[in-house]
Amino acid sequence: MSHVSVHYALSCALLTLYGTQVCPFIDSLSVTALTLPILLTFICLFGCRKLLEKRIDSRELHTQVNAQFKVDITLFIAGGLALAAFNYVVYSFPLGSGLKIVLGMTAIGFFVACDLGLRRENRIAVTLQGTGQQLEIDQSPYPITKMFGQFATACALIFCTVVSLVVAKDLAWLINLTEQEDLNKAALLIFAEITFVLVVMLSYILSIISAHGANLRLFFNTQRNTLHQVANGQLSARVPVASNNEFGVIARYTNETIATLQARTCELGQMRDATILALASLAETRDNETGAHILRTQQYVKVLAEHLKSHPRFSDVLTPSMIDLIYKSAPLHDAGKVGIPDAILLKPGKLTDQEFAIMKEHPMIGSKALQSAQLALGESSFLITACEIMETHHEKWDGSGYPSGLKGDEIPVSGRLMALADVYDALISERVYKPAFSHEKARSIIVDGRNSHFDPDIVDAFLQLETVFQQVAIDFSKPSSLVQSVA
Repeated sequence: MSHVSVHYALSCALLTLYGTQVCPFIDSLSVTALTLPILLTFICLFGCRKLLEKRIDSRELHTQVNAQFKVDITLFIAGGLALAAFNYVVYSFPLGSGLKIVLGMTAIGFFVACDLGLRRENRIAVTLQGTGQQLEIDQSPYPITKMFGQFATACALIFCTVVSLVVAKDLAWLINLTEQEDLNKAALLIFAEITFVLVVMLSYILSIISAHGANLRLFFNTQRNTLHQVANGQLSARVPVASNNEFGVIARYTNETIATLQARTCELGQMRDATILALASLAETRDNETGAHILRTQQYVKVLAEHLKSHPRFSDVLTPSMIDLIYKSAPLHDAGKVGIPDAILLKPGKLTDQEFAIMKEHPMIGSKALQSAQLALGESSFLITACEIMETHHEKWDGSGYPSGLKGDEIPVSGRLMALADVYDALISERVYKPAFSHEKARSIIVDGRNSHFDPDIVDAFLQLETVFQQVAIDFSKPSSLVQSVA
């Protein structure tokens, strides 16, 4: 049974009891004469409400709660007027009796309208939350504090009015009592009647508090969950604007704040990417092959990371955000080569030991440049990842690499991924000191380096991604420049 059906059935019973408690004329009616008009009235009210509810459902969402409240309380007032008119015409009851009926129906209707309005607000909020839509709210929504104040005032007035009517009827009855035993029974009856009024009012108030509490929980839960997502970097999250009040305003301003933060973050990301591009382009001016090499190795690193993100050894590290950082940072792995003299960097032959020693300085040259940025800007996940790649992409699994001789898992995952991507691309590319090797020969060299040069699990991933690597090499074989390719 719906809340509407329960409310109307309960209201019908309460009005019957209320009428007999406050009006001696109504109390004089037979059970049939008393209950039948009330029952028929509520059946008509329920039918009218069903028809009007369809019109409410077709209204704009932000007006539905207020419209439903007005419909419910208006129907109860109309029902009270209809019953008062019926008793006046059929039974010649005085206007005072009719006024008591109208007041009773208005009081019950007020509580019913509040409760059903809040429940509609909850349904709208849940629907909007499920669909991702936002409620259009008024420029100046009705203040919640004012609403609470008016609700408390209405409750006090209703209680005082109903109790006064009950006491007035009972006082008139007490005047005619003379026996002490009758007076004692009357006192108990009056106490029971007032207790009944208190219980009914308290039940309605608790029901309204429960409905409002459910709406508050829904709002605060969505607000908390959205802010939690934003704190974890999910800047696309939004709070559903689901109520036409101050909470809706808070949700709207929260969303505007998140949108501004998202725009600023996007702008910073674009500036970061532009800075990477500028540094990578600087390296390209020293070596015409570097631009293509940067683009290919960036793609190799990404496909390896995506493939390994579910691997037990890598799943904790290779989160979506870390994969993106590695991908964005990869172009900087050789940026330190700008500090290597052309005579060494472009030498068409094997380097001497002394020249190779100078060449091995390029990881630290690039890393120190970014460390200077860290001192000025503070640590960031991007700078940390970029430094890791710069410093460790020439480290080897068995500890024979440079510049620090790191071994095994001492080498950051980003550096291990970059190591394989860098070597593979160097092997299949023509250099001033060597011709381009075939994919098969490059593959053989990488497999030979399993457990010595490369992390064995990364080599295994490479073997499963061979065709992808070959396609990347084709797609990024001859870009005219790094800037044009990225653009």
